Amino acid sequence: MSEFRLEHDSMGTLQVPANALWGAQTQRAVDNFPVSGLRMHPAFIRALGAVKASAAEVNTALGLLDAARGEAIVRAAEALAAGQYADAFPLDRFQTGSGTSTNMNANEVIAHLASRAALAVHPNDHVNLGQSSNDVIPSTMRVAAQQMMARELLPALQYLRTQIAGRAEGLGQVVKTGRTHLMDAMPLTLAQEFSAWEAQLASAQSRIQDSMQRVARLPIGGTAIGSGINAHPEFAERVCQTLSQRLDAHFVASNDKFEGIAAQDDLVELSGQLSALAVALTKIANDLRWMNSGPLAGLGEVELPALQPGSSIMPGKVNPVICESLLMVCAQVIGLHIANTVAGASGNFQLNVMLPLLANNLLDAGQWLANGMRLLADKVIVGLRVREDVIAGALARNPILVTALNPVIGYEKAAAIAKRAYAEGRPVLDVAIEDSGLEREQLERLLDPLLLTRGGIHTGSSAGG
Repeated sequence: MSEFRLEHDSMGTLQVPANALWGAQTQRAVDNFPVSGLRMHPAFIRALGAVKASAAEVNTALGLLDAARGEAIVRAAEALAAGQYADAFPLDRFQTGSGTSTNMNANEVIAHLASRAALAVHPNDHVNLGQSSNDVIPSTMRVAAQQMMARELLPALQYLRTQIAGRAEGLGQVVKTGRTHLMDAMPLTLAQEFSAWEAQLASAQSRIQDSMQRVARLPIGGTAIGSGINAHPEFAERVCQTLSQRLDAHFVASNDKFEGIAAQDDLVELSGQLSALAVALTKIANDLRWMNSGPLAGLGEVELPALQPGSSIMPGKVNPVICESLLMVCAQVIGLHIANTVAGASGNFQLNVMLPLLANNLLDAGQWLANGMRLLADKVIVGLRVREDVIAGALARNPILVTALNPVIGYEKAAAIAKRAYAEGRPVLDVAIEDSGLEREQLERLLDPLLLTRGGIHTGSSAGG
């Protein structure tokens, strides 16, 4: 048997691998774009299958497709939406900027699967009916992004928040030295430190959810440039309703389809929120690395679970590898947002021409962040051990506790006590007893670290100016 078969399109005839599900237009793109070896994200192909199935379902209901063809197209497209036939999508991510190659890849694969001896299904006339790459690809980008956020990223984000909040519950009495500029500062509880992380993540979650409201607007039905040429007047609304039911989501037709095709500002906004989440996770991961540092020559406040040997030459060394992995993910996501910003700015007149780049970067960022957050929760937060003895020892020597004496003895006298305590390596309480003019009982109350974590002024009776 021949290794190839002949396929044709409007440009002529060419050879296609005999067992390939795609046709001529896909093969031309395979030949034209041997760039990275990276294929379109699987989540994008699944979303594209859902869009094609919904379009065929609507076209059949509108009487534009006969029932036999419509049902065959829906079955084939649903197979793509379920993740089947992934090998039938060989195209490089760095392809035509509109994503036309991938749209035609889907059209040809669906047509091939739907056709049989007594039923010819055409990729353009039937599968692509009422559609253009210029509205299908931007719509699919939004569907894929919504699904990635709803099914992967947001659940992982909520899971990490829950694990951090759960650990914080038992740490309300563990008081530690706070730090500003990496230098000793006023005390706080570990619960307060953990709750700040959880609050950061809650804010990130809220911002992403807010962005998703705008991502839910699909320009489907706008066809070539937004005017809706060759699409039924009811097509857009009905496709969005069908998609919403199929994916248990909420999509609406764009009020201005010219905008949804020419501009991708809502997706750039979502990319920015993922970048902001990466910023929050970077802060959390670095805090954990600092707190785990040492364990003898560093802070050593917590001990992260030992997961693997840390050195090929230093026996017994263990490193915070999950934090390091997450930090690399975050750096990449922040970099992807720069690329996404350029991509979003790369529209001219009625079409953006960096759609595949933006689509894949968003999906990569969402998936990587989701995976990284689950690893941080399961392999770091859940199992970290608090070293209360180390924390208490450092807290007792913290001269900055003297800040609580400012309202009673004044800033300059308090500073002198702090400097002497630091210079002599003594607890600030001992030096304050000698130099402040206050009684021990009052000083113990004023310098109680747990009370200091609750703010306010605990002056008692004043003495010494």
